[in-house]
Amino acid sequence: MNLSKGYLLVLVVVFAYLSLQLVRPFFQYVLAAILLAFILFPLQRRLEDRASPTIAAFALVVLAVVGFIVPFVVVAVAIAEDVAAMLQQLDPEMLQIAAIEEQIAEETGTQVNITEQLSGSAEQIGSIVLEQTTAWFSTLTHALVGFGLMLFLLYYLLKDGANLMAWLRDVTPLPADVQDDLYGELAEVMWAVLAGHVLIAIIQGVIAGLGLFAAGVPNAAFWTFVMVILALIPLIGAPIVWIPAVIYLFLINRPVAAIALAVYSAVVVGVSDDYLRPIVVDRYAQINPAVIILGVLGGIYAYGVMGLFFGPVIIGAFIAIVSVVDEQYNQLEGESGTI
Repeated sequence: MNLSKGYLLVLVVVFAYLSLQLVRPFFQYVLAAILLAFILFPLQRRLEDRASPTIAAFALVVLAVVGFIVPFVVVAVAIAEDVAAMLQQLDPEMLQIAAIEEQIAEETGTQVNITEQLSGSAEQIGSIVLEQTTAWFSTLTHALVGFGLMLFLLYYLLKDGANLMAWLRDVTPLPADVQDDLYGELAEVMWAVLAGHVLIAIIQGVIAGLGLFAAGVPNAAFWTFVMVILALIPLIGAPIVWIPAVIYLFLINRPVAAIALAVYSAVVVGVSDDYLRPIVVDRYAQINPAVIILGVLGGIYAYGVMGLFFGPVIIGAFIAIVSVVDEQYNQLEGESGTI
C-alpha cells in the first residue's frame, strides 16, 4: 500500500466516524426509516411504472404516516391511558400501610411512619419534576425533529433507492453474481423476520387482545401490547397474559367469561400460530428460534425499540453472510476485486 492509498483510507475512516457521530442522536429514527423503506420499496417500484419517482415516494410517505405511524401513536396513547388508569386504581388501603408499619416495628423495634416518608418523598419528586421540565421539553423537541428526519429519509430512500443500490453494487469489491447471492440472502432474512415473526406476533397479540376486550378484562389495550411483545419471543408468547386473565375472571366470580376466554385463546390464537406461521415462514428463509430469542432480547438492549426488528435481522444476516462466504469463497480467490 502506497502513501496515497493509505491517506485516502485514513480519510475514509475519519469521515465515517464523524458521520456516525451525526447519525447517533437520531439512530432510532434512521433505523425506522430504513425499515419502512424496505417494506415499501416493492410498492415504489410498481408505482414508478405509472407515476414519477417523486410522486410515488410522496404517496408512500403519506401511506406510511396513515398506515403505520398514526396507528402506532394511537396505540401508544391507549396504552398510556391504560397505565395511568392502573395507577389511579391503586387503593392505598390495599397496601395495608398500618400493618406494614406494625410488622417493621415488631421485627426491628423501630417505629416508622411510611405515610410521612412518602409525603416527604412526594415533595422531593415534585421539585425534581419542576427541575426536569426543560429536559422534557428538550426530549419532545428531539422527538419531533427525529420524526421529521425519519419522514425525510424515508422519502429519499424510496425516491433514490434504486440509485443507492446501484452505487452500493458499484463500490462493493465483489463479483456481480456474488452480490446477487448476498443481497438475496439478506432480503430473505429481513422478510423472514418481518413477515414470519413480527407480523405473526402482531396478529396473535391482536387476536388475543380482542378476547380480553370481549371478556371485559381491565386495561385490555395495555395487555394486548404486552402480548404482541411476548409473541415475538418463541416458546413464550401470549399465554403468559391470557392465562392469568382467565384466573382473574374466575377470582371475580365471572366463570362464563373465564371459560369463554380460555377456549377462545387456546383455540383461535393457537390455530393462528399453527396455520399462519408455516404459511408465511415457508415463503422465506427459516430462522432458528434461538436466533429470534437472542436477536429480540439483545436487540432491545443494543438498539432500543428498533432492536425488536433489527436484532434478529443482524444475527440472521451474519449467518447468511457466512453461508455466502462458504459457497463463494473459492470463486473469489481468483478475482481481482473488480466487478
